Parts: sequence; structure tokens; C-alpha cells
Amino acid sequence: MRKLKKFFKWFFIILTLLVVGIVIFLRLRYGGGVEYKDLSGTPKYSKAQTELFFSYKEPIGNVAAVSDKKLKTRVFFTIHPESRPETNKLMEIVDGKAVPYPSAEAQDKLFNTVLGVFVDAQNRLWTIDHGQHGFKDVKLLAFDLKTNKLVHEYVFPGKVGETLSFFNDLTVSPDGRYVFVADVSFFGRNPSLVVYDTQTKKSRRLLDGHPSVKDEGYVPVTPAKKMRFFWGAVDLLTGIDGLDFSRDGKYVYYAPMGGSGLYRVPTAICIDFNKSLEEVAKSVERIADKPLSDGIRTDEAGNVYITDVEHQGIYVITPQKKGYTLIKDQRIRWADGLALANDGYFYLADSDIPNQMLQSKSHMRKHAPYHIYRFKPISQ
Repeated sequence: MRKLKKFFKWFFIILTLLVVGIVIFLRLRYGGGVEYKDLSGTPKYSKAQTELFFSYKEPIGNVAAVSDKKLKTRVFFTIHPESRPETNKLMEIVDGKAVPYPSAEAQDKLFNTVLGVFVDAQNRLWTIDHGQHGFKDVKLLAFDLKTNKLVHEYVFPGKVGETLSFFNDLTVSPDGRYVFVADVSFFGRNPSLVVYDTQTKKSRRLLDGHPSVKDEGYVPVTPAKKMRFFWGAVDLLTGIDGLDFSRDGKYVYYAPMGGSGLYRVPTAICIDFNKSLEEVAKSVERIADKPLSDGIRTDEAGNVYITDVEHQGIYVITPQKKGYTLIKDQRIRWADGLALANDGYFYLADSDIPNQMLQSKSHMRKHAPYHIYRFKPISQ
């Protein structure tokens, strides 16, 4: 009996030390976030100018829409992989209802942890699947929206789609040749801008470790909660997230969620695989301060629309590098991805990250439904 008591005593001592050690490790690697300044102001749009477009029972991930004005408007969205969807993962809104795309039977075969979606000028729907943070295939797919058939598939090699990576959002060049992807790399702590050439089927990482893709230690604070987990040991400190091409394709705009700046880099230097990474880094330009953000989209007038995850809205940076609040709406719980459609609307995915990340299924059901909103660009 005495030996047994001694065993349990040392067992609990070792267990306690192990738990304390893990918490310290998590705190040092993922914690210590600070709050960011409030850049938001009085919104230019009224609440009536932001329409509730669609609601769904599961947390929405990202949204994409057809931009070709000669075609019918089509809107797609993913079920956020952080919500651990059990069946469908990519949906199209048809006659006001969510329909699995390209079919219900294809969901498990094609998708694992699909999140980012984008419709290019060639009317192909692109999806990026982070493959369980790089432990499985990090995969890019494209579907021809005329036939709804899979027309392109690429699995990123391990040196690009690294273990502990998180390929989150994507955009496609106006000519349809180049795909740029944001690797948030929350767990790996190695965020990067990734470029893929669809003709040569080559890819590479750009700007690894560059200040423009890294967080600056800012943790988002929403009306629902501060994005802090595991008894304060882990903060949502997020690097490069949203990105988009300028409409002429000359620049790629991007920003880290947990960073203070909007950046851009010339497309030409990024797609030249003979350029050194140092040359790419030297070409980065900081455009303006921004709020803590998720999705980014540009318009024809050269404005950059940035979601403001802390203040439930949209922030705009003009071609003159001036910023202002366009939308601030209490209905929006986490302004996530944006898509500009051929019907003249921006579509906004509200993923409600605070009520799905590391939450139980019952908690997510309690906070359902989840929404997609839409609004007109300022030029209209």
C-alpha cells in the first residue's frame, strides 16, 4: 500500500509538471497577444445597404461567385473545416437552397478540409484544401462551370505544402494562369505567399519569414470573445490571410490578419521563378494601415475592401491610400471572405469563428444559422 501511495504521488507530480510544461510551451509559441488599435469610424453605408442574402445551418467558410457578366449569377460557399463538417463541404446556392457541388457523391472523394474558393475570369471554380494542416495532401482543384467537371488538379509538394501549413485563401490572375495562395501556417508559424503556375505545374513559397506576411502579435477581440484559448495560453495570432489581384493583374494585394498593414507585390516578379526570394522581398510595398482582417477583394475603381473581424464590417482603402469604414453591422459576427459577382454585388461570408473554433457541435447548433450578406461596391 505504501509503495502504491508513493507511485501515485510521483505520478501526479510528474503529470502536473508535464501539464505546466505544455502550457508554458504553448504560451511561448502561440500566446502573448495584445489588443490592436481601433481604426473603425462611422460607417458610410447604412444597415439597409447590407442585405442578408442566405442562411445555413452549419458554419460558412468562404464564398465565391461568377464574375462574367455574360453568364448567370452563381454563388458557392464552403462549410468551414474548423466546424468539422460530417457530410457536405462545398455548396452552391440554387433557387435559395444549398446544393452539394459538384454532387453529394463527390464530397468525400474530392474534399478533405476545403476552405478557400474563387471563380476566375475563365469561369472555373477553384478550391484550396489545406489537407489537415499539411498532414494530408494540400490540394488545388478547378471545375469548369459550364460542364461542372473537374478540369485541373494539383497536389502541392511537401516543400511547399508543408506539414503544419494552413492553405487558407486564394486568388487567380486575370488570365487564369497563376494561382496565389495564402499559407496562414498558424501551427507551423511559417506564413507565406505561395504561387502556382497552372501551365508548368510548378509552385513555390515566397516571403517566408517576411514581416509583411507575419502577425505582429495582435489578437482579435470581437463582441463575442477575445480569441484566446486553453486557459489563456494560446491566442489567435494569424499571418497572411486575405489576398487578391488588382483588376489589371499587375499587383497582388495581401495582409496578415494579426498585422497592421495592407501590402502589395508586383505580379511580374512573383511569377518569374528565376527571380530570387530576396528580389521578391525587396519589391514588397506597404500601402496603408488596416484593421485586423480576414478576406480581401478589389474593385474596378482600384479600391481594396478588407473585412474588419473585430468591428463587424468592411474597411476600404482607396487608390489614394486613404482608409475608412464602409460597413459596421451588429448582425455580422465574423466578416470572413468576399466575392464580387456579375450582378454587381459583393458577397460576404460570415463564418462566426468565435462560435465554431474549438467549439462543440451542440454549441454550433445553438448559434445557427450562419449567414452570407451582400452589398454594392462604393463605385455604384
